[in-house]
Amino acid sequence: MIQRIQSVYLLIATLLSGGLIFMLKLWENEEGLDFFVLDSFSSNSLLLKSMAVLFFVSAFLTFIAIFQFKKRQLQFVLGRLSILINFIILGIVVYFSQNLSGEISVSEKGIGLMIPILTILFVVIANKAIKKDDELVKSVDRLR
Repeated sequence: MIQRIQSVYLLIATLLSGGLIFMLKLWENEEGLDFFVLDSFSSNSLLLKSMAVLFFVSAFLTFIAIFQFKKRQLQFVLGRLSILINFIILGIVVYFSQNLSGEISVSEKGIGLMIPILTILFVVIANKAIKKDDELVKSVDRLR
């Protein structure tokens, strides 16, 4: 049910964490090459590989949550789980952006570092709308 506002917010969060990771760079390495999320699969670091997987898991969870409109409680829990995953992603991204080799000579970070923050923001707004919708349904049930 895409006409509900929480579905729109969840769709935006899905597009952020599943789509923009292909277009927005995270940082620029010491050779001057742009580092995207997909480049972390070719790195040696297990933490970077897990970050890329967590981006896709977050996108999958928010996409599944869109279609759980009849089960508002499950939709709310999936949103919370997505928020937790994005906080983990944010921690990994901040850790690697602060510990880049050659950080003194190269200090260019990309706009892709904001993806987890924006995803968290949209999922929180969606969860507020889900809670409001759930309270509305409960109030109508009490009137019957």
